[in-house]
This record gives sequence, C-alpha cells and structure tokens, in this order.
Amino acid sequence: MRELFLDIETTGLSYESGHRIVEIACLETKNLITTSSFFHKIINPERNVSDEAFKVHGFSSEFLKTKKKFSEVCDEFLEFTKDKKIIAHNARFDIDFINFELKKLKKKPISYDQVTDSLEIARSRFPGLSNSLDALCKRFGVDLSKRIKHNAMLDCELLREVYINLLDAKEPKLVFDNHNNKTSSPKLANLDYSKKIINLSENEKKNHDNFLKKEMRKNFY
Repeated sequence: MRELFLDIETTGLSYESGHRIVEIACLETKNLITTSSFFHKIINPERNVSDEAFKVHGFSSEFLKTKKKFSEVCDEFLEFTKDKKIIAHNARFDIDFINFELKKLKKKPISYDQVTDSLEIARSRFPGLSNSLDALCKRFGVDLSKRIKHNAMLDCELLREVYINLLDAKEPKLVFDNHNNKTSSPKLANLDYSKKIINLSENEKKNHDNFLKKEMRKNFY
C-alpha cells in the first residue's frame, strides 16, 4: 500500500480569517518505506504573511510573490494524492486549509476517510503529555538538528519516523514465498510488523541482502 505523509505551512492560523497556504509537501511511502516520489511546492498566497507565521517558517511576503498560486499547482496535487492514504499531524488543520483552497476552485474536497491523524494516535498513547511533532521526535530520539525553521518537506520525513514509532513498527516484517521448496525474493507484508527474532537460512539471508540493495538503489538513484 502507498501512503503520503503531508504537511503545509500557512500565512496564519485560520483559513476562516482569510489565511492561505504558502508551502505544501507530500512524501510518498510504500509500506512506510520511502519511494522516489514526492510533491513539494512553495506557493504565492496572494496576501501578506503574518509576523507570527514568518517567525515559524521564514517565508516572506516578498519572496512568495514570485511563486505559483495554488490554482496553478492544484491539479498536479490532486493527481499525486489520488487514491492514497494521507497521514498528517494535526490533520484537521492541514486538510481544512487544503479543502478551503479546493472549494475556492470548485474542486472536490479531500475526504477525511482518506486521512489518518498521527496526533490522535499520539494522544491515545501518551494522554496528558505534549504530543507536538517536536515533542514526539524528542521522545522517540528522532534527529531534529536540521529543523531550524518549520519546513513542510522536512516535517514529512520527521513525521514518517515518528509514525513508525507510534505504531511500534521498527522494522517491516519480511515474508518469504517457499512455494515448491524454492525461496523467492522477499516482499513486504502490508503493515505487518514484528519484533520477534527469526533465525533465517543462509539462502534467506542472501535474498534479504539483495532486497535491501534494490531498495537502496530505488530510493537514492
């Protein structure tokens, strides 16, 4: 299954007050392993950025005036997100802003049935504690050294690491097909994770190593 980790930055906190999106990013994964596909746009919001928002993401009104408007990237965004599970932190904020933009363009809104909110999962696991993305990164030991300012693309990758920890899914479980006593290349079970230590045969270890090499080539080249 393919998932999208999504994040946005905006001119302010409320679309109802006329604030708009200035950055939108989606990181595609397959069974939570990153693929080579992503969507990232910096957007002209057609209005000024609030002082509070500028302190968060660092995008000035002057800088954003040179970028494409949401209407110019909308169709590409909708095609990229079509029929994929969306994972976002405090998803209501992101999706409400996006649906506000889609409504202005008379486009079909994103259904909340398509969306998983990692903040809700975090609150159920850690009630009474801070469950911001920063707090969760620190709790799970996820490296925050590059997060000087909020950045939608970086936040998508941080969220992916946090989400894996929230699911207590450190490593995807490998499934081997032993049909006719022949071990084929391993494949990922859909969201099937295990911490159980399994003793693999030498042939299985060799297939596992080949699999990892192929995944690295797909992800980095």
